[in-house]
Amino acid sequence: MSAAQAITRQLRQWIIEQTAAGHARDAVVKSMLQSGWSQEVATVAIDETLSEGFDLDAEALQHADDAPSLVPVPEPRMAGAPSSLWALDRQVQLLAMLKKPRVIVFGGLLSDEECDELVSLAKERLARSQTVDVSTGGMEVNEARTSEGMFFGRAENALCERIEARIAALVDWPIENGEGLQILKYGPGAEYRPHYDYFDPDQPGTPLILSRGGQRVATLVIYLCTPPSGGATVFPDVHFDVAPIKGNAVFFSYDRPHPSTQTLHGGAPVIEGEKWVATKWLRERRFD
Repeated sequence: MSAAQAITRQLRQWIIEQTAAGHARDAVVKSMLQSGWSQEVATVAIDETLSEGFDLDAEALQHADDAPSLVPVPEPRMAGAPSSLWALDRQVQLLAMLKKPRVIVFGGLLSDEECDELVSLAKERLARSQTVDVSTGGMEVNEARTSEGMFFGRAENALCERIEARIAALVDWPIENGEGLQILKYGPGAEYRPHYDYFDPDQPGTPLILSRGGQRVATLVIYLCTPPSGGATVFPDVHFDVAPIKGNAVFFSYDRPHPSTQTLHGGAPVIEGEKWVATKWLRERRFD
């Protein structure tokens, strides 16, 4: 069983929640398979979880003593139910919103010229994408993520500095609490299987990771091009997909590192063309 397919506490809790919501065993297994889990892992995970006598009250689970406490999260100022928001230097459209999980689709966050410039600046620095290894606090190549990518330092250049200031104004969160922009390129067939962006509190490397800025509390994925087909950002728990449209973005927040946030998400395989995205992760505190 690979590390990418480990049966974690978060996976067990997700199985409990799905069962408590009335979904049959076969339906839960099918959902796991669609999310990229192998048949073997899905079967073992659900059999072990349901045979060990876990409490299947999802509402109680969300407020269990071992669940992390809620923390403040970024949130756009939405008074008056606007159809768009002024974000420092640009009017940004509100295209779709969910309350649970908190997901907002923004239209026109970046101009076409800004998208093209980010891609151009990133191209020469691309390498096989890595993920944080929560067992050590370092980075690793993960078979679940088949893209190429690179990181800009925060305010590394004038374009990044402008975009970061715009994002901070849009979601009402300090610039210094953000990681640098990550640029990712997905070619045909490339994907990122469903995962959570917060750091698992139970993993040994997590305290080291949290020493720089605390937990991640929100994610913003900006689409830098429009692939002809495929490449949606998918939220399997709520059956919500966001099409990758150049200049648009999807924002979602998570007020605790826990599956009850329903922020399981992934990048569906690109079917035709390329998908380029810029990802911005926001932390609890200043990130240096």
